[in-house]
Parts: sequence; structure tokens; C-alpha cells
Amino acid sequence: MMLMLILSLSVLVAASVLLILSRDTLRLVVGLAMLGGAANLMVFLAGRPGSILPPIIAAGAETLPSAAANPLPQALVLTAIVIGFALLCFSLVLIANLARHDARQNGDDLRAVEPEATDPLKPPVMEP
Repeated sequence: MMLMLILSLSVLVAASVLLILSRDTLRLVVGLAMLGGAANLMVFLAGRPGSILPPIIAAGAETLPSAAANPLPQALVLTAIVIGFALLCFSLVLIANLARHDARQNGDDLRAVEPEATDPLKPPVMEP
């Protein structure tokens, strides 16, 4: 089971990096969401998901059994899923608003129409 989870994690990371390197803004957002899911899966794998013992401290004991599942990564992943979903919704609304007002969806085209580097509110472009 652990091998399947590791293989799915690596496929998810590879697909998300491929989408992030695309110039299209919608693919970029979907790739970032997939990368967030891969990070959640990696944290979840740290909590021994194959363990059949519940993370409950027995009466009279002070610690969890060593083979019990770790509840902290599960709680962190649950919180990260909610935050990632909110960020994805916000990003999709921004992209929908951009598509309504401007037909350009290429990242380089969007960078070209930004204000000049002399604008005091914009940092200058770092050209290699």
C-alpha cells in the first residue's frame, strides 16, 4: 500500500510541475492546486496511514502505542485541504475576472502589459 501511495505522489508531483510550467494561467492554477494536494499527501504519509491501531491512549497509559497512527498529520492535512480549497476558489474567481476583461491568458503577455519599472509601486524586472 505504501508503494502505491508513493507512486501516486510522484505522478501527482510530475503532473503538477508540467502544468505549472505551462504558460496558460488556468493550467498554472490547476497545477498549483495539484501540487498542494501532493504536499498534503506527503504530510499524510508521515502519519503511518497503514496502521490499524487507532490513535487513542488507553486507560492508565501516558503515551500512544508505537504502532498507532499519528493524529497530528491527519489534523494538519485536514486544515491544509480547507485552506487549499479556499485559495483555489479565490484564484479561479481572479482568472474568471481576468478572462472577462482581457482575452490574454499567456503569462508572458500579461507581464508585458504591466506598468513600467519606473512605477514606484512595482518592483523592477530582474533580467538575466
